[in-house]
Amino acid sequence: MKRNLALIAFIVFISTLKAQTIQDAYRYSSSELSGTARFVGMSGAFGALGGDISAIRINPASSAVFLSSSATASLSYKNLENSYLYNNGRSNSDNSEVDLNNIGGVFVFTTSSDSNWKKISLGLNYSTEKNFQENYVVRGNSTNSIDQYFLNYANGVPLDLLQLQGSENISDLYSFLGENYGFGVQQAFLGYQGFVIEAQADNPDNTEYFSLVDEGNFDQRYAYASTGLNGKLTFNVGTQFKDFLYLGLNLNSHFINYENSSELSEFNNNPESLTTEVYFGNSLSTNGDGFSFQLGGIAKVNDNIRLGLTYDSPSWFSIREETTQYLESNTPMDEFVSVSPQIINIYPEYRLQLPSKISASAAYLFGKTGLLSFDYGRKDYSNIKFKPENDIEFQDLNSSISDSMKAASTYKVGGEYRIENFSLRAGYKFEESPFTNENRVGDLTGYSGGVGYSFGSINLDLAYSNASYEQATPIYNVGLTDPINIDRDLSKVVLSLTFGL
Repeated sequence: MKRNLALIAFIVFISTLKAQTIQDAYRYSSSELSGTARFVGMSGAFGALGGDISAIRINPASSAVFLSSSATASLSYKNLENSYLYNNGRSNSDNSEVDLNNIGGVFVFTTSSDSNWKKISLGLNYSTEKNFQENYVVRGNSTNSIDQYFLNYANGVPLDLLQLQGSENISDLYSFLGENYGFGVQQAFLGYQGFVIEAQADNPDNTEYFSLVDEGNFDQRYAYASTGLNGKLTFNVGTQFKDFLYLGLNLNSHFINYENSSELSEFNNNPESLTTEVYFGNSLSTNGDGFSFQLGGIAKVNDNIRLGLTYDSPSWFSIREETTQYLESNTPMDEFVSVSPQIINIYPEYRLQLPSKISASAAYLFGKTGLLSFDYGRKDYSNIKFKPENDIEFQDLNSSISDSMKAASTYKVGGEYRIENFSLRAGYKFEESPFTNENRVGDLTGYSGGVGYSFGSINLDLAYSNASYEQATPIYNVGLTDPINIDRDLSKVVLSLTFGL
């Protein structure tokens, strides 16, 4: 009965029902340079060029530039080298993976010679937008303890909710709290049952807590591992009007598959600490599917100049998440405690709307010997929305996104020079930070180069790209918010085979 009354009195805490963060918004809205070797070799500056299967991703009119039907498959080797700084501790990681990151084809159908609409093109393309593979361990000393995480969630929670009653066990109560009170109260429960925090008064109505960890210095070790990818399947239709205008439409099917696991280990020998070791583990599994569309055009001003324009609609996702947790602790007298509910939290499906984008591009062709191309894109990340928007937690999160994120521009320059059957390529990319505080995620700078050879109806292309930026990620979003400063360096080698159909 008491818990039923607590449910009514505790309605103010309903905002902690879920645990989505700004970091989730950034993770799913950002992408990497990927695609065919020709596309990557020119840093993706293809908005006004077309004629490449990956160019369809950024301008759907690109398929109509193809002179004949064609198919491409691309194999990518990715290497992510990161340097980490957590307080005074440094570490490095090196993650590599081979991936079939792009495959697709375009079918070109010519119309009658007396029609103004010269051709119709149909395209199908799959691309890996972002790979989430990453593993690292960082260690450092801090004056902030994980106890603040649990205190942040516990203060305001009636003690009656955190204590086992009757024949209840840890799993029963953890599950009950998740179903009826949400993520935040589960965190309070872990901290209380794990002897990290204690109630100010042994009273069921108590709502104030204190730490069993004394102030001082803390040796902390954080281990993180993630896997998965963000992929896109594009259905394309394009057409050519007379000899100067190409138009296209993309219908995109998106999917997200992301998993991570982490553990924070904390040690202290502070004089008044009743708890000197804490091990806090979390795992997350995310699956989502979404839809977006694109409209684009390429204008052939003359034999040398081409202009492109693309509108990317918002991307609408439905996302499902599952989590598991555990907490273990120890005392100076080696009294080990384990709170391992072994419960999978299955959260209600929610919707995520990623922002639209406008891209403009221009290219200059030097006959058949070479070309220069420039692309500009702008996306307002502050328009990211978690839905339903009438959800109290999502209102707070969306407001935080609106305040913390901003519109960001992307600049890409690429060039190609042909020597008989050989092609030499190079490119440069600059992407502004989507955060108002650029210490959280800095500007991205990238460059690329490549080479290709045409055997007639078959082309073989090879490209290398490198991108780097800095990022500061807090370990947790409340309580222990010390950031892990990361210098990211992403390199890719892409090999593509293109053949006529």
